[in-house]
Amino acid sequence: MSDKSKHNNWLAGATQVFSELLGIEPDAVLAAQPIPGVDLALQALGKLFVVVYKSSSSIIPMKTAIEQHRKLSLPIDVQAVPVICVPFMGSAGRTVCEEAGIGWFDLSGNGRIMGSGLHVRVEGRPNRFNVRGRPADIFAPKSSRIARWLLIHPGKSFPQRELARTVGMDEGFVSRIVSRMVNEGLIRRDKSGNLLVQDPAALMESWREMYRIQAHAWIRGHIAARTGEEALQRLAADCQNRGIAYAATGLGAAWLYTHFAAYRTASIYLNEAPSPSWLAEIGFQEEPRGGNVWLIEPKDEGVFHGAGEVAGIRCVHPVQVYLDLKDHPERSAEAAEKLRKDFLNWRTSDR
Repeated sequence: MSDKSKHNNWLAGATQVFSELLGIEPDAVLAAQPIPGVDLALQALGKLFVVVYKSSSSIIPMKTAIEQHRKLSLPIDVQAVPVICVPFMGSAGRTVCEEAGIGWFDLSGNGRIMGSGLHVRVEGRPNRFNVRGRPADIFAPKSSRIARWLLIHPGKSFPQRELARTVGMDEGFVSRIVSRMVNEGLIRRDKSGNLLVQDPAALMESWREMYRIQAHAWIRGHIAARTGEEALQRLAADCQNRGIAYAATGLGAAWLYTHFAAYRTASIYLNEAPSPSWLAEIGFQEEPRGGNVWLIEPKDEGVFHGAGEVAGIRCVHPVQVYLDLKDHPERSAEAAEKLRKDFLNWRTSDR
């Protein structure tokens, strides 16, 4: 399909969806005079809607669209309603739009558009364009080593060959992932051609939006312990005594980094599946729907990159903890926010 055909297709789809969201007939939505800097101008309900279209709702494209709106030069007497359109709006993109006070709708039929005398909010409709694409590849278990390493070192740039060697990946594979990340606006090259993070916070949230703990094996169960802290200390001590490579994550690691909120569930990564004999020796009883211990064998060893000792217990890097908290119970959302503020609060001067 040509670029012109794709453009016409999204225009037709956007007008149809937009009319449905407003609750009016499609022929009541009229194309207005083209406006430089926007993709579509529509007149409906006595208002002018200026629409910027992006093919992805990732944070970088959303920030770019918002900036396009802010740079528009419209006559003073024109009351325009700024809107962003995407195929499907994810939670991170929705948050960015709402924090900026910009309306949005997607071609899947969801939207939030506010204006004088206008309040449209439709959510919960499924993604009609749910196919595997570049973001999923970028943040796949092995591919995500690149994002993780650059976030661990947000103020540093790396030659591509050095980056490949550092994260233990084939140069050709790294080249493909890097090209996609550059195209997405997640990373950039400096004047020397070295790679660095474009916007660490945006990269972190784009990754987290799609993240799920990527485990080859994941065993939930119980060991005798009065608190989550005691359970984690027991697990860590036993791993250290037996020479088992491990690293704490989740609520336990977040507590060690920030001392925020007591917890019940202790979770650790193991570099290999725990043996039945070891589980028996530590008194582990499997409880798939509960328990106070999660033993996780990751799909990729990259989760251990940047790990270090905190108060005598080896923990994954705060970047990895922040990601993993998304899939944890209890006060994990609050713990993630505290960790982000204390350890992942990147400033413009850090870039």
